Amino acid sequence: QVQLVVSGGGSVQAGGSLRLSCAASGRSFSSYGMGWFRQAPGKEREFVASIWRSGASRYYADSVKGRFTISRDNAKNTMSLQMNSLKPEDTAVYYCAVGQKIGAMALGDVEVWGQGTLVTVSS
Repeated sequence: QVQLVVSGGGSVQAGGSLRLSCAASGRSFSSYGMGWFRQAPGKEREFVASIWRSGASRYYADSVKGRFTISRDNAKNTMSLQMNSLKPEDTAVYYCAVGQKIGAMALGDVEVWGQGTLVTVSS
């Protein structure tokens, strides 16, 4: 079974940028759909972005569209989330996920979760 290790995150002021990375172990990385979710304090975990196997298809939550970019490198078994123009409402724990669904993922579509990483955006 694939295992996911998340790196990146931290604290930044509003308008700043951060980059999250997710490294996957195991074979057949390019056969997985992958995505990012986040969970703010007191709120439910929500979909942020997803990317299909080859990387050609990408999907974003409306709240991050135009500011966040998801990408993957199948040769290196990694996926990234570049977050620009960060807002205080982007503050959350971010999770990497594997799911075999093209398009926006629901929680029930996730097969494997990575550990979370905290992103804090101050105003």
